[in-house]
Amino acid sequence: MNLDLIRLIIQWFGGLLAFVALGFVLYGIWRGTRRKTGRTTGLGGSWLHSPWLYFASAVFFFGIAYLGWTPLPLTFSASTRVLMLGLGSLLYFPGMSLLMWGRLALGNNYFVSTGLGARLYSDHQLVKTGPYAFVRHPMYSGLILSAVGSLLIYSTWTTVFFVCFVPLMFVRAWREEMVLSAEFGDEWQEYCKCVPAFFPRFGKG
Repeated sequence: MNLDLIRLIIQWFGGLLAFVALGFVLYGIWRGTRRKTGRTTGLGGSWLHSPWLYFASAVFFFGIAYLGWTPLPLTFSASTRVLMLGLGSLLYFPGMSLLMWGRLALGNNYFVSTGLGARLYSDHQLVKTGPYAFVRHPMYSGLILSAVGSLLIYSTWTTVFFVCFVPLMFVRAWREEMVLSAEFGDEWQEYCKCVPAFFPRFGKG
């Protein structure tokens, strides 16, 4: 099996996994817009219930993905391409799996946030099981790994954009932590002492 065929298989499988993950996320958003709103923080918190926000976001991101899906003007040797595919796969596929695991672990507590605001439900629960026993933001950790991995696997302008989008994950996490701290108080503070934000601790302490 030659390198180009292996690369094509990895890319197709990666694309399929991305659409599956997108389906999980969109279903959670659709269901969340039909639930009673609880505590909200940030200027954009009220927008999260508007279908126009999701329509505009979809047009923007799919437009960027379509227009930017052209290869980067770079040439790599065969050994470098093998290294990129291997490392990219080790980042992308576990990252996407972590994203979906986090989404499933949240269950009915899942909803989307933005850098401007975050929103909880009126009966929101603090999830500390599954991947949330190891990191506070496993979905964002998964997205960060997937973004870097996708750049190595696909090497398009679109994947460069995804990597540039990574800093906004930290802003969104900060917004979410503000509203979770206000909602759950001491329980949240104790959780933060035991569980790191994005990357798990190894060993004691």
